Amino acid sequence: MSHLDGLALAEKIRNSEVTPTELIEEAFKKIKSENPTLNFVTSTRFSKAIEEAQVRDFSTLPFGGVPILIKGLGQDLAGEPSTAGAKLLRNNSALTTSHFVAALEKAGFIVIGQTNTPEFGFKNITDPELYGPTSNPWNPAYSAGGSSGGAAAAVASGTLPIAAASDGGGSIRIPASFSGLVGLKPTRGKTPVGPGTGRNWQGAAISFALTTSIRDTAAMLDALQVIEPSAAFQASLYEPGYLISLGTLAKKKFRIAYSLASPVHTPVSTAAKNAVLDAVTFLKAQGHHVVEKEPDIDGIALMESYYVMNAGETAAMFKNLEKQLARSLTITDMELMTWTLFNAGKHISAADYSNSLALWDQAAEKMAAFNQEYDLYLTPTTATTAPKIAAELQTPEQIQQMKQVEKLSSTEQMQLVWDMFEKSLALSPFTQQANLTGQPAISLPTHIAENGLPLGIHFTAPKNREEWLLEIGLEFEQARLFKMRE
Repeated sequence: MSHLDGLALAEKIRNSEVTPTELIEEAFKKIKSENPTLNFVTSTRFSKAIEEAQVRDFSTLPFGGVPILIKGLGQDLAGEPSTAGAKLLRNNSALTTSHFVAALEKAGFIVIGQTNTPEFGFKNITDPELYGPTSNPWNPAYSAGGSSGGAAAAVASGTLPIAAASDGGGSIRIPASFSGLVGLKPTRGKTPVGPGTGRNWQGAAISFALTTSIRDTAAMLDALQVIEPSAAFQASLYEPGYLISLGTLAKKKFRIAYSLASPVHTPVSTAAKNAVLDAVTFLKAQGHHVVEKEPDIDGIALMESYYVMNAGETAAMFKNLEKQLARSLTITDMELMTWTLFNAGKHISAADYSNSLALWDQAAEKMAAFNQEYDLYLTPTTATTAPKIAAELQTPEQIQQMKQVEKLSSTEQMQLVWDMFEKSLALSPFTQQANLTGQPAISLPTHIAENGLPLGIHFTAPKNREEWLLEIGLEFEQARLFKMRE
């Protein structure tokens, strides 16, 4: 049943055409056959999942009895591993279930395990030293992307129709582009956070899912949208319901701006440009008003502010871990990129941190003004197709500097942070802006490059306008323009 989406599987369960137990067994057969090559699953809970399948009542739930994998970062299930892909936390287990995972269970999903993620989710590829790299089902010599790379490989391989994911700078949309999937990042504050935390990367990070259909994406939004009093950020509920509203905006003709240029002035491949230009041709034929235009935002300054946040949040996280462990952390406790961010974050002033967040607010205001003229903003999702697993994203000289980061000045440390991410950023320069402005954005799988790998197109909408993204996605899907792995 690997060709069916999540809603179709739930319907078959309700019609007694298949049981949740049978779906779990089928998923584990697929994991057994695919995981040795792709390495997307890091832990499983077969017996517990089977027990849940036999005792829970799924009759009224939208995804009742459908198995799901959760991301091994920030999506805790009590009693299960909680490693964040990190060497330091290799033996850590979750004491509580996160509100997000609880919402998945409330929607009827049965958690069958966890997916691979880079250490603490810092990369746009998935290659933690703890678990090893995740390969792309389209071609195992290439990466599935990151940080939700394990989730992407799980869905693209046909193991499951939906996998939980999260996105702090493109970590849903980048693997969606690299792996040929639908990847939505909702509006800041739209889905559950916590318990006890409400500012994941100061609102840049949010949990959602990777899917194979627009209707599954819509139904997931219905199941997960929330107003959470304890959360730092709130988004309004879409009262009509996303799934039931699909197709109702068919007569709306959107004003769409598009750009082929990287916001940080890095190269954009011909494949990425062609993906957008093909989309522009289709959109114009559908009657939408499409023009080439980009917002007046300094993408380099915005990325510099993003790295300030990354470093500062990393330093805060490790300060808390040092208290819990009652010892100082060393270079052997973590990967080199993490070590570099940790040390750079120790020397960021409160003033610099505050000013970096102010840039996010300024960008959000500029995008709000831009959206007064244009409903949607279209770019490539990624500047190129997936990199090879063995791609070198730091030079030997940079690696040596990372090993000596403690000896550098604060300014030199932040320059090193930029340098060590430079090649990675060039792969995916388009996605981070929506995280910092808080807007919803979606990657649609509409293009296959000459190398046989997929590449997505990326739409950004005003806050709380996920229904516009779903509507435009539905147009591409109904026109049979989605390019997914057979």
